[in-house]
Amino acid sequence: MAARINKKRSFLFVSKVLGKHIPVNPYTPLLSGAVLGLLLYREMGGEGAGILMDKLLDQAVHGLIHPQHAEEAYRELLAARLTLPHPVVFIGFAETATALGHSMYNIFAGGASYIHTTREDIPDLASVISFEEEHSHAVDHLCYALRPEMLSGSEPVILVDDEITTGNTAINIIRDIQAKFPRREYVVASLLDWRSPANIQAYRDLERELDIEITALSLLQGNIEVNGVPLLGADAGKDGNDTNDGVPVVTTYVTDGLDRLKVSSADSCGEINTSPYLKLSGRFGLDSGDNAAIDREVAAVAVQLRSLREGSRTLVMGVGEFMYLPMRIAAEMGEGVSYQSSTRSPIHPQHRPDYAVHSAAGYPSAGDPAITNYIYNVEYGRYDDIFVLLERDVPVQRIKPMTDILRGLARSKVHLIVLAPRQEAEGAADDGN
Repeated sequence: MAARINKKRSFLFVSKVLGKHIPVNPYTPLLSGAVLGLLLYREMGGEGAGILMDKLLDQAVHGLIHPQHAEEAYRELLAARLTLPHPVVFIGFAETATALGHSMYNIFAGGASYIHTTREDIPDLASVISFEEEHSHAVDHLCYALRPEMLSGSEPVILVDDEITTGNTAINIIRDIQAKFPRREYVVASLLDWRSPANIQAYRDLERELDIEITALSLLQGNIEVNGVPLLGADAGKDGNDTNDGVPVVTTYVTDGLDRLKVSSADSCGEINTSPYLKLSGRFGLDSGDNAAIDREVAAVAVQLRSLREGSRTLVMGVGEFMYLPMRIAAEMGEGVSYQSSTRSPIHPQHRPDYAVHSAAGYPSAGDPAITNYIYNVEYGRYDDIFVLLERDVPVQRIKPMTDILRGLARSKVHLIVLAPRQEAEGAADDGN
């Protein structure tokens, strides 16, 4: 548990299997999404579900509890080549569940599509659905499906979030989807489900109102009671080793064969970034037919990054919503690699054994300097190398506040890795800061 700096919700369950606020074995968050996929497979009556489930679930739970076995369990789930009885659409919630939703979707060998919501403003595109996450410090969710027809059928929609406390976010998106793309069946999947009896009844009331069915799946379900008021004036500040100024930051443009989407983003200061987005990150929609290309390019990038490692302990970081591809790349970079992502959630740090966030560092976001991002639980000397993966180029001055913090945390080097299409990266030289 940790205390949020948020008047709407004063607490946060800090997950050991999500890869957001705590550095983890990269196979652990991949496995957590895959286990949710197993629960969905059982719920929908996949072929041989009864026979297959016991072995796979036992192995998967063992892998979540014992991270050294997470890779083996994850690869066994992929090898099972599960296919649902009928097509489904997965939607992951930004920012924390973008990778969780992607890894849940990815466990299925066919018949599935995936998209995650976003807080990014892309003026060139129209959001096909929009809704609010009422308790969040950043309430608005957008959804830029390049193919709106992916939501216009009758397929069940699988909504994926890391934690459900009231269920209001799911209710909000269901209302918007049902108004635009009506269907019969919804599934809400999460690692944790803390809904009260009144919250559960709200789902039943919505079912009757909209003539739909809502199924809830989770790895852990229970009830919570929260007392106390957060210290709203507090903030996460800079944390690190200020004497470690000699650690270099090396910028490398790493090539891949993935398609780009040539659209621009706009931040709250009116600045436009024309660098293209990765088309298959999950933000714009993808389906099972795209997975082979992602697998191939993830492996190729991981080989390039593995050659840059100089120490035995490495941290690979995603940035904000860009979690899944860095997580997949980290998983193939060899032994001694941990993974986590930066976040925009403000949390109180306190260094004590029974508290989940021991250290914190805040800085202006590279995507929007009006937004503060945070790095949690990375303390000086724990990692030899730190790799930060970006899906698109950003001005050096925008990313410098983050890398300045990381250079005070790494023992020997910080690598800023910009993923770039081959023809663009050929003309970009490595740049040391």
